[in-house]
Amino acid sequence: MAYRNLGEFISLLEKKGMLKRIKTEVDSNLEVTEIADRMVKKGGPALLFEKIKGYEIPLAINLFGTMERMNLALGVSNFDEIADRIRELLAPPEVSTFIDKLKAIPLLQQISRFFPVKVKNAPCQEIVIKETPMLSRLPVLKCWPLDGGKFITLPMVFSKDPRNGSRNVGMYRMQIYDDGTTGMHWHLHKHGSSHYRGYEEENKVMPVAVALGGDPAVILASTAPLPKEVDEMVFAGFLRSEPVEMVKCLTCDIEVPAESEIILEGYVNPGEKRIEGPFGDHTGYYSASEDYPVFHLTCITMRKNAVYPATIVGKPPMEDYYMGKAVERIFLPLLQLQLPEITDMNFPAEGVFHNCLLVSIKKTYPGQGRKVINALWGMGQMMFAKLIVVVDDTVNIQDLNEAAYKSTASMDAERDIVITRGPLDALDHSSPAPRYGAKIGIDLTSKGVEEGMPRAVPPEIKMSDDIKKLVDTRWKEYGLEGFQVS
Repeated sequence: MAYRNLGEFISLLEKKGMLKRIKTEVDSNLEVTEIADRMVKKGGPALLFEKIKGYEIPLAINLFGTMERMNLALGVSNFDEIADRIRELLAPPEVSTFIDKLKAIPLLQQISRFFPVKVKNAPCQEIVIKETPMLSRLPVLKCWPLDGGKFITLPMVFSKDPRNGSRNVGMYRMQIYDDGTTGMHWHLHKHGSSHYRGYEEENKVMPVAVALGGDPAVILASTAPLPKEVDEMVFAGFLRSEPVEMVKCLTCDIEVPAESEIILEGYVNPGEKRIEGPFGDHTGYYSASEDYPVFHLTCITMRKNAVYPATIVGKPPMEDYYMGKAVERIFLPLLQLQLPEITDMNFPAEGVFHNCLLVSIKKTYPGQGRKVINALWGMGQMMFAKLIVVVDDTVNIQDLNEAAYKSTASMDAERDIVITRGPLDALDHSSPAPRYGAKIGIDLTSKGVEEGMPRAVPPEIKMSDDIKKLVDTRWKEYGLEGFQVS
């Protein structure tokens, strides 16, 4: 199911009783955060604040704050439905004969229809503010007490590579400095930062546009850890099974989703930096203040009756956890394409998504667990994982109790632990140096003599099936029917 825009998704949430309208006036300075934080921690509804103090534009938050809403956002009952579609694309038919080539045509047509299409007229340009495009028109949040200011927290930042014109869309927070400038939080490892370095090398002004709000598939695509060669808007078209309509900005050479709520057009000067932060981040700690590029606003366009979308990050679980879970399940087939022994993976909330990764594999040879650990650290944003735990495919890694039990029961520290040094996330505060430090991998797969386990592992305690069935049938007879049967 494809939503045309954010408004359609909000309407459906309200129809299903998953959204609450807040008609009481609230303050964008901390108050919205405290309300939203309580809601997401309790699995509460999405919130639409109709009266933000000092602003005319309403604010939507916690739109994706449960698994149910995240599935609804992508039009599926389970993320695995999308994963299965990816598996189909990754296994095209053989094309050794002419007949096989004819059979492959529908697949090629399916891929081609995901590409974005250009339009001349767009809802996101119904209102144009060029002369005084003040950022103070928007109900931007100050999320946490020690934040350096107000931050746009759900922006889709569009840029082009100056070398080949390829598009990148990323979600990078933006601190409001004044009515016309913001920070542009491009981490060193991100594709947006790579584009910026290209403009710096050529000493050229970099055009940038920021889309706020849109079809949920477009929003999720902007957070996806896609290879540099893959256009996020093509991926969004795949997620929604319909192409994304794009329109050219009015003051810069960038295309943006036509159905966005609000567009910020502007540019970034080469070499210009300004202190950004601190910011209460998804690690549960404040990220430090550092120099980052500066975004200059040239124009604001928006749709009539626009809604400002926001999110908050902090101690997990937060809304970003559910978005991350969608990415985890959807991208599993791509991971398995390169490491086919992987049977499942889990980024638990307690690991603030990228800090901890649990992986199960079908092991067939000695050293395979260590091979997988090192391979994962070499894959894109997997390099940020501070802890990777690899277990046999008999372990249910979606059950953290089972995973923890198996880990402590099976680990020999000297034999099983791998410690290395490498890149870390820019938000990591624990390493002695920024963006670089130690990481640990733990291979908890079954070991034989080749891997230093000379003695047999005792069998795990399990009740026989016939006794389990007997107890099941006699449960009421015991007088225990009021208790849960495991």
